[in-house]
Amino acid sequence: MVGSIVHQLTEGVGPEDIEKAGLGAYYTDHGVDVYPVSASGTPWTAAYIACKGDPVANLQEDLAAEQKARATYEKLIDLCRDDPDVLDPLRFLRQREIVHFQRFGEALRGVQDKLAEKKFYMSNCSKKMCDNNNSCNCQ
Repeated sequence: MVGSIVHQLTEGVGPEDIEKAGLGAYYTDHGVDVYPVSASGTPWTAAYIACKGDPVANLQEDLAAEQKARATYEKLIDLCRDDPDVLDPLRFLRQREIVHFQRFGEALRGVQDKLAEKKFYMSNCSKKMCDNNNSCNCQ
């Protein structure tokens, strides 16, 4: 959605105006296409996705990502105070990040509760599982 907003705002803008806005290098590399890059010019990479194979660590990463996105939307809202056509989608996106954060928090609590439960192990003993001396090794 942010990419669509940027595209709509830059549609019809000429190279001279882009250069005046300090975006000449970006325009040289990408034209007016949306290219996923941070405000400082660092391109997006898959390294930003931190998966550890641990549900608690992964959910903590998800929570942090939602808070970072929320903070970014708030900064964008601060920069676009006068344009309701930009502000409304940004406010929607910010609220969506808040809801995602809440849902990930609920999932984390559920995982932590499940991990804290006492473990019960059961065995179905049959004579096939016991040794030839008729003594059961299943117990």
